[in-house]
Amino acid sequence: QVQLAESGGASVQAGGSLRLSCLASGYIVSAHCMAWFRQGPGKGREGVAYISRGGTIRYAESVKGRFAISRDIPKNTLYLQMDSLKPEDTAMYYCAARSRPCVGYPMSSYQDFTYWGQGTQVTVSS
Repeated sequence: QVQLAESGGASVQAGGSLRLSCLASGYIVSAHCMAWFRQGPGKGREGVAYISRGGTIRYAESVKGRFAISRDIPKNTLYLQMDSLKPEDTAMYYCAARSRPCVGYPMSSYQDFTYWGQGTQVTVSS
């Protein structure tokens, strides 16, 4: 049974930083494809970043240069380092995984992923 548990969300001021974590069980973080998605108030769920089995990384245009996705294989944990946060980054952030290679350019759709965490809230105030 695959379980993904996010943590690290908080309320911060614009310009601040946060690091989100996603602890995986029943799934190896380097096995296939993992991603971070977010869903802001009144918006659809959008892909933020993904990392493939081979380490290929893609970012949404809106976060390029500010966010960084990474993984710690021994800890079986996925991370999202978020710097220079903006109020428009306010959203529930979700960790996602699939049992096949990463797909989608420039970014995957939420429909491409099978496994989801419960989410962690990030609120950025101006």
